[in-house]
Amino acid sequence: MHDRRSLTEHRIERVLNERLKPAVHRRVGDLTVQAWHVDGGQGEPVAPSEAFAASYEPFAVGDQWGPAWGTTWFHVTGNAPAPDPAGPLEIVFDLGWADHSPGFQAEGLVYRPDGTTIKGLNPRNVWIPVPPGKAVDLYVEAAANPLILEIDPFRPTKLGEKTTAGDRPLYRLARAEVCVRDTQVWELVADIEVLDGLMRSLPEQDGWRMELQLGLDHALDVIDLQDVPGTAAAAREVLAPLLARTASQGAHKISAVGHAHIDSAWLWPVRETVRKVARTVSNVTNLLDTDDSLLFAMSSAQQYEWIERERPEVFARLVEHVKSGRFVPTGGMWVESDTNMVGGEAMARQFVMGQGYFREKFGITCSEVWLPDSFGYSAGLPQIVKQAGLTHFLTQKISWNQKNVFPHHTFQWEGIDGTRVFTHFPPVDTYNSDLSGRELAHAATNFRDKGAASYSLAPFGWGDGGGGPTREMLQRAARTQDLEGSAQVTVEAPSAFFAKAEADYPDAPVWAGELYLELHRGTYTSQAKTKAGNRRSEHLLREAELWAATAAVRGLADYPAEDLKRLWKVVLLQQFHDILPGSSIAWVHREAAENYAAVEAELEELIADRLALLAGDGDQPVTFNATPFDGAVPALSGAVAARGGDPVRVEETADGIVLDNGVVTVTIDRAGIVTGLLDQATRRDVVPAGERANLLQLHQDFPNMWDAWDIDEFYRNTVRDLTEIDDLRVDLADNGAAAVTVRRTFGDSSVVQTMVLQPGARQLDCSVDVDWHERETVLKAAVPIDVHAKEAAFETQFGHLVRPTHTNTSWDAARFEVCAHRFVHVAERDFGAAVVNSATYGHDVTRHESPDGGTYSTVRLSLLRAPRFPDPETDQGRHARSYAIVVAPDVSAAVEAGYRINLPARQVTGSPVEPLVRIGGEGTAAVEAVKLAEDGSGDVIVRIYEPLGARTRVTVEPGFEHTGARQVNLLEDDVEADGLTVEDGRITLSLRPFQLVTVRLSR
Repeated sequence: MHDRRSLTEHRIERVLNERLKPAVHRRVGDLTVQAWHVDGGQGEPVAPSEAFAASYEPFAVGDQWGPAWGTTWFHVTGNAPAPDPAGPLEIVFDLGWADHSPGFQAEGLVYRPDGTTIKGLNPRNVWIPVPPGKAVDLYVEAAANPLILEIDPFRPTKLGEKTTAGDRPLYRLARAEVCVRDTQVWELVADIEVLDGLMRSLPEQDGWRMELQLGLDHALDVIDLQDVPGTAAAAREVLAPLLARTASQGAHKISAVGHAHIDSAWLWPVRETVRKVARTVSNVTNLLDTDDSLLFAMSSAQQYEWIERERPEVFARLVEHVKSGRFVPTGGMWVESDTNMVGGEAMARQFVMGQGYFREKFGITCSEVWLPDSFGYSAGLPQIVKQAGLTHFLTQKISWNQKNVFPHHTFQWEGIDGTRVFTHFPPVDTYNSDLSGRELAHAATNFRDKGAASYSLAPFGWGDGGGGPTREMLQRAARTQDLEGSAQVTVEAPSAFFAKAEADYPDAPVWAGELYLELHRGTYTSQAKTKAGNRRSEHLLREAELWAATAAVRGLADYPAEDLKRLWKVVLLQQFHDILPGSSIAWVHREAAENYAAVEAELEELIADRLALLAGDGDQPVTFNATPFDGAVPALSGAVAARGGDPVRVEETADGIVLDNGVVTVTIDRAGIVTGLLDQATRRDVVPAGERANLLQLHQDFPNMWDAWDIDEFYRNTVRDLTEIDDLRVDLADNGAAAVTVRRTFGDSSVVQTMVLQPGARQLDCSVDVDWHERETVLKAAVPIDVHAKEAAFETQFGHLVRPTHTNTSWDAARFEVCAHRFVHVAERDFGAAVVNSATYGHDVTRHESPDGGTYSTVRLSLLRAPRFPDPETDQGRHARSYAIVVAPDVSAAVEAGYRINLPARQVTGSPVEPLVRIGGEGTAAVEAVKLAEDGSGDVIVRIYEPLGARTRVTVEPGFEHTGARQVNLLEDDVEADGLTVEDGRITLSLRPFQLVTVRLSR
């Protein structure tokens, strides 16, 4: 039997959905609709001018349109009647939506015949304003984006690639008519929704809750369900005293920021994102024009540039509202990128490009990082944020943790170098809030810093696929600005929130280290080709800038600043948090592969050209080394591989093969698996007794949800070691190296493993060439290391992060799959090893009991996955991966080996070339970038960091005439010197652990 509370709630829901909301729009006129299906509905988007000149055919409500990813233009004509005292006239134009998932299905953009836009259309924004007594003449560009999320529970779909999506129409035009929006009914709906949401959020025996219930019941009694427009005003009078009750002094305070989180690609291709942004910005500017209460913040300079280029009229409207301060650029980044896998210099360029764009177009330097949806946040980020001119950080995603609840919503976040940034997680637990009573109540009760702090932020507006704030959300904000029992809502900018929050909470607690997301761990591995393309592009850009800067300073060629900037933008876009992580549809990753191939080809040509110019006409072999070691920018000592050395000796035994180069001895058994890697200097074997290294392992990989995103811990419960062998071969190279090649087949796949020992090297180079056709399986390469260690070092931006490898706490146990860049290092006091790689990010490190006492650690690289949603063909096909097992007593050897495997030396014929800059002195530092200044002055920019986690002192030695050196931030603004001194022309850097410094050398 239902209690009174349940009856009231059900009554409200039914009256709202079946009587009040349908009465908001009353039909007063008909429209004529014609349609033009671009290339039969399956064509790519066209310019409005082309669409306006097309031949249209009659179309009626109920007719089908829209094969997946197609475009249909509707021409809508008619006459609007005279003004109606009940409210404004609006067209209701329903493309045939499901009543949910705005941003994930069909959308439209409304144009006037002159090409100017009015607003966007989506399931929560179905109306178009029309002036009364005027002719209607409008065009609607309708995008038939498939509702991929209806595929439940995330089953494989062919809709993610246009070539396989089919030509079946997905939608029917459901409504096209001129209506009156009844103001009193519309406002009554908002009154009831706000008070009903508040009532449901209060305790059952709360007195104010009971008053609300009685008042709502009375208001429903007043409504004549057969004459809703005629009785709406009377019902509102009943509710007015309830809405007039003011909040208590201690009410939680919410800064509501208008927002539309638009994924730059995800379940739609990049080309569709361009249109999504245009539709959303049109909606927002329309709302800004008509409602003074809205303030809207939008991140991602890339999305602004798209609008500027593709929809200049929409951009012009945006610019006017930026000038008024109500359309607020935020975030300071090129895109809302992933932060786990992005390399140090690329992470810096996200801010250099983003802040640079906002400065150039609007004269604005953003102060808040805006990353609500990235999949965890690296410990290297706070320093980068501060050096890019930003002071505050916002995210939401850590609320998705599977096991451990993050203890704070507002705190100081400390990075690996000690830099702190004031950080906020909105306790509303969504970046797409609709400001409902349920969400506001959740924000207030969920806020973990209550008592000590009073403020939180709520980003409101339909997002993921865009749409933005609606006028209904603004109605709720107005009613909850000062309402008893509710959090107090103020619509304002992110900067206003952070100013209040920081002043309110001066002693905010400190969280040191990464913000690890206990979810979506599979994103470190999914779509392996996308990840390989990113890694390769980052390092090619490093080389191109270094050699181009060197050639420019030597007067041999102009610096190709615009070309490099264009290529950086391509790479930065691919780092968006659903592209680089591998969680987008097939279309997105196909285009990413094409983009990376084009970037590589152009950069290789640029590098070859500059190397030829630098080497000149000589006939000597010249080695160009772009690493920070013994080359153009030497920085570290203790080379991993000695130069030269005797040829590797090969001995075949009954048990296998022994390779010896006088530095290490490698033993490989008859199954082609490493059983020993003996360091002759210490007589320590990297491989524990009885264990095998470079062992490929397969696991079933079928997570509970979010296929491309997740790898769940139970994957470890089943494992298959790949020990079967088809062929084993030993080869000797001309340079004295020895290579062991092993061929294996498994399932529907095959792999060629190659292990190479170079003369004089203290490492074993490994590679795999996999023809991968497994499904829902993960392939790992295991390297057991005979050291007793409770932690491991994992490279991140401008340094490394030390993580426990034990599982003492639930926080430790949750890190069963983690991200590293170029190396993972485990060690005892005087001995250790590293596993370095050229294209891998996913790793796991575990501890195991040794039979003879103590423990050893196993480092595993996650090489390939095979999830089936959203791309059912994820990772199918050929993949090549390189990695190395390095004898590394300390982390410096790991750093060096990581650079070398990603930046192999290049050899040309010519004359010796002096480095553009050297790092000298007794200390250790790494040069991450050498380039010319962004302002075109020709000054040389040198980015240097301390990579080992130790204080150091080094000298910077330019190989060219310069007139001065000064410290700048990432944006190349002058800053107060922090470690940089210049005395008698000698440039010295005193660096803290992991400190990042940018030096500007004037020419």
